[in-house]
Amino acid sequence: MDRMPALFIGHGSPMNTLESNGYTSAWRAFGPELPRPKAILVVSAHWYFGATAVTAMARPRTIHDFYGFPQELFDFEYPARGDPDLAKEIVELVKPEWVGLDQDQWGLDHGTWSVLAHLYPEADIPVVQLSINALKPLSYHLDLGARLAALQDRGVLVVASGNVVHNLRAVRWNQPDFAFDWAERFDEAAVRQLAENPGDLLRLVEHPDYAAAVPTPDHFVPLLYLAGMAAARNETLDPLVRGYSMGSVSMTCYGLGTEGLACSEKTGAANLPSDVPADQTNT
Repeated sequence: MDRMPALFIGHGSPMNTLESNGYTSAWRAFGPELPRPKAILVVSAHWYFGATAVTAMARPRTIHDFYGFPQELFDFEYPARGDPDLAKEIVELVKPEWVGLDQDQWGLDHGTWSVLAHLYPEADIPVVQLSINALKPLSYHLDLGARLAALQDRGVLVVASGNVVHNLRAVRWNQPDFAFDWAERFDEAAVRQLAENPGDLLRLVEHPDYAAAVPTPDHFVPLLYLAGMAAARNETLDPLVRGYSMGSVSMTCYGLGTEGLACSEKTGAANLPSDVPADQTNT
């Protein structure tokens, strides 16, 4: 089997699930261009808690982990099967690091299904999720990503879902395609670092705009998994999609092993509900 590529998707607002815009059109175009995976592993910014776990149930539920959004979004279901055998394979693959098998607690959160709804709208490929262990240092996630690179040779598509720049306290509701200077500077620094040496991505922690761009690590950490995979392959990463949303959210996407996909600038990402504070909606 040909080596599967891997992706980092800047997912933005959950409303991107339901909208057709520049970003979701790009995600939808990726699916047919990629080799068909036997399964998908997603590292989502929204399963961020104090342990490393992987979903191991046969039928993961669709989790609506937010509030304040239209009912249509709460009604959305992504009924992909799980893959308990893949979950067990991941547990063995990353040893001596410990990963727990989640039989009944989590499922597929919106960091997963808002993206897969466009990549694979038929929900006909098994999906498992890997949690982000909030108690571990950033270097742990980079190293764990390197261990997961072997999945590419086993027909598994790894999708990391977050945002390089993600500061919800600074969003500009009325400027959907605007970017603050500091957001652009940090996003550009990430592009340069990933194109030169993904294994040294943690140099960005010293960037003067890191505190503004990454006020909490949850949405940045998924990028470390793709960077770790690239470092393990001795490869670099180039962006597939560039763009910004509401001033302080980067919609940039990256691919590993996706040389046939051209980079494009996009606009029109979905906004958040205007009547709910952005930093309290779990987006």
